[in-house]
Amino acid sequence: EVQLVESGGGSVQAGGSLRLSCTAFGYDIHNACVGWFRQAPGKEREGVAVIDSGGSTRYADSVKGRFTISKDNAKNTLYLQMNSLKPEDTAMYYCGLSWRVCGIGVVANFEHRGQGTQVTVSS
Repeated sequence: EVQLVESGGGSVQAGGSLRLSCTAFGYDIHNACVGWFRQAPGKEREGVAVIDSGGSTRYADSVKGRFTISKDNAKNTLYLQMNSLKPEDTAMYYCGLSWRVCGIGVVANFEHRGQGTQVTVSS
């Protein structure tokens, strides 16, 4: 059983930074595609960033240049460094894992997902 546990969310002012973490239990993330998606109240889930087993990364246009996804295989942990945060980044952020598919368009539907961590950005 794969379990994903997110942490690092919080409340910041616009322009601030946060780093999200997602630790996986039950599966080695270096063999999988892992990523982040978010969902704001009343909106659909949106893929944010993914990193595949080879280390290649992809980002949503809305976060390019501001967010950085990375992973530490030794710690079995995925990260999302979020800089220059905007109020429109406010959402619940989830990490996901898949060994079947990989991409920004599918990360919100990965077969394994965490419980989420809230990010709130005030203007």
